Amino acid sequence: MVQDQTLSEPVCVDPDDDKFLACALASKSKMIVSGDKHLLDVSGFREIQMLKPRKFLDEFLATS
Repeated sequence: MVQDQTLSEPVCVDPDDDKFLACALASKSKMIVSGDKHLLDVSGFREIQMLKPRKFLDEFLATS
């Protein structure tokens, strides 16, 4: 568990999604896996990559 950070200004079109970015920043995460369009639209925010679940599975959990 981490204490979320407060974002200095809204980032996502849907302000309810900003909490996920705040938690990612607090935990120093580099990736969020989500199908949420508003989060996907801000991929790259402070170097946090947003990936759809299928893309995550294909890129990071693919079997040889």
